[in-house]
This record gives sequence, structure tokens and C-alpha cells, in this order.
Amino acid sequence: MKGSMLGCIVLLSAAALGQQTKSPASDVLRTMLAGREKNTVAAFEEMPADKYGYKPTADQMTFGHLAAHIVSSNYLFCSYVGDVPKPKTEEVKDTDGKDKLVAAMKASFEFCHTALAKADDSKMNDTITWLDGKPRTRAFAFMALPGSWADHYGAAAMYLRLNGLVPPTAKKEDKKEEKKEEKKEEKK
Repeated sequence: MKGSMLGCIVLLSAAALGQQTKSPASDVLRTMLAGREKNTVAAFEEMPADKYGYKPTADQMTFGHLAAHIVSSNYLFCSYVGDVPKPKTEEVKDTDGKDKLVAAMKASFEFCHTALAKADDSKMNDTITWLDGKPRTRAFAFMALPGSWADHYGAAAMYLRLNGLVPPTAKKEDKKEEKKEEKKEEKK
């Protein structure tokens, strides 16, 4: 019995060690990317083209500016994380049309896939020059990237709601709620 128990412990320990990765932070970013890309792009596809000049208040950026900002942020942060050069691309402007801005956003996320494929946690202590011109560790970019994705999607979702539109992630919840209601009705 003790031998069987010891054998199980050894097998389970070996399985757990086999699942460990050398770059867990990079792996998390790679895993997060697909969902962040899907929801962010869907939010910008949802907004009508004539609303890309919309801004909630005079002091806030337009929806088009938010799109252009996401494009430049993706290129910058993903290049930092992946330790790859930022590609030379045509800079999009907030006044560019919806089609051009959405295409540029998709391209910036594609770059993130390429850059994050090269991300390696062993480089997190490397020094990079941050936005303020000061040296920072690459870990700074590892932490900023998912925060940037969340902040940008949250802003896009707010703009959609202010225009009477439902953000992509809320639509999923609506569907879940509908299914719950259907199940309740079936039980009656």
C-alpha cells in the first residue's frame, strides 16, 4: 500500500513538473492575446463609421483617436515584450476612416502575435527605454501590456454604450442570461 501511494505521488509530481514552463509570464500574455484581440477588434467593428468622430466630452479623445492609439500602443508594447524592433508602418490618424483604422488595428494585433511568440521571461530584467525616456526593466512592459489592452477595451465599450450599442463581451452575457431564462421557462 505504501509503495502504491509513493508511486502515485512520484507520478503526480512528475506530471506537475512536466507542465511547468520556462516562460510563464510570456505564456500568459500569449494566452490572453487571442481574447483581447477578438473583443477589441469586434468593438471597433461594431461602432458605425459615422461615429468614429464621437467623443463623450470635449476633453476626451474621439473613438477614431482611441483606435489609432491602440494601434500605436500594440506596436510599442509588443515590441518591448518580444524584444523585437517595432515595424515601420504607416501611422494612422484619428481622422482616417473606419475601414483603415480597423485594418491597422488587426495588423497591430498580428504583430503582437509575432512579437509575443518571441517573448521570453529570461529577458524580463533587460533594460529598455520607456516612454518617458528613462530606463526600465522589460518586466515593466510585461505588466503594462495587459493593462493597456484592458483599459482600451473598457474605453471602447463605454463609447459603444454611450451610443446605444452593446459591447462584444456584454453580448455573451446577454446570451448566457437568455439561456438561463429559457431553462427557467422550460422547468415551469
